[in-house]
Amino acid sequence: MKKILRRTGLALLIFLILDILLLTGLYLFHRFRLRQETPLRESTKGTPVNVDGGMMNVYTEGEGPHTFVFMSGFGTASPVYDFKPLYTKLSTDNRIAVVEKFGYGFSDDSDAPRDIKTMLSQTRAALTAAGIEAPYVLVPHSASGMEALYWAQQYPEEVEAITASDIVVPGAFELQDMSLTADRIMAAVARIGITRLLDIRQIEPCMQSDVLTDAEKETVAALSYARKNNPTVMREAYSCVTNMNTVAAGGVPDVPMLFFISDGYLPEQRAAWHDLPRRYTNNGAEYIDLTCGHYCHVEEADRMNTEIRRFLSELKGDTE
Repeated sequence: MKKILRRTGLALLIFLILDILLLTGLYLFHRFRLRQETPLRESTKGTPVNVDGGMMNVYTEGEGPHTFVFMSGFGTASPVYDFKPLYTKLSTDNRIAVVEKFGYGFSDDSDAPRDIKTMLSQTRAALTAAGIEAPYVLVPHSASGMEALYWAQQYPEEVEAITASDIVVPGAFELQDMSLTADRIMAAVARIGITRLLDIRQIEPCMQSDVLTDAEKETVAALSYARKNNPTVMREAYSCVTNMNTVAAGGVPDVPMLFFISDGYLPEQRAAWHDLPRRYTNNGAEYIDLTCGHYCHVEEADRMNTEIRRFLSELKGDTE
């Protein structure tokens, strides 16, 4: 029995040492690759503007009657490229702007609070610094839906409409039994470099789009490996519940809203997820149910482009 225990203990020790060596080697390789990828992360696509003592990146293109402001979901490594499948369609005859919050894409990290009031103030300041004037058609994805709703609550005169890509609304966290464990694990996985062993296309869905060039996909990967769930982004995660309570207390904003709702975010609770925006808005908005994953603006860019144009056209017709 003692021999068996000794052999078992020795085997576990060897296994532990091999794991430590593997992780150490992976971490060192990760750090080496980060240095090599520095030029990709510094090849900024957009205009850096000074906000609260740091640099936020704002990308714009196109001209036209509407100004679309794209607002990324939680932890998206490169909002500028993540939204490209959709904004390239809308920018043919409209102006688009992608605001990368602190901690995202080509923007700096920041020690500033991540409460929703501060984040909205910084987004608005970045747009002003970039010379992009209201009113805006907000195009939030996922968690940034909170910021878009708060924007419409506080400054309705700045919001022409909200066209939402599978956003969270009050009640969403209760529905999904929100836990930060997965986000903390992802932060640790990214810091060590384990993400380099995973399929980066699943971590950053925009990389599955043919709209992005191979060079752009390399940049997305480089940003993801370096910045996924960084401390700035994680502090945003810790503020999510408080931010949601702030939005819930503000009531339903009085602006036109179009919700695109996917099957892919909470597939085990599909019916409840599709019903949530309807209950939140008392059926006072428009809703389009999609059979796709959570990144609607990547998977269903053509459909969203068509429906957004139709929606805005009908709004214009109502006011004439």
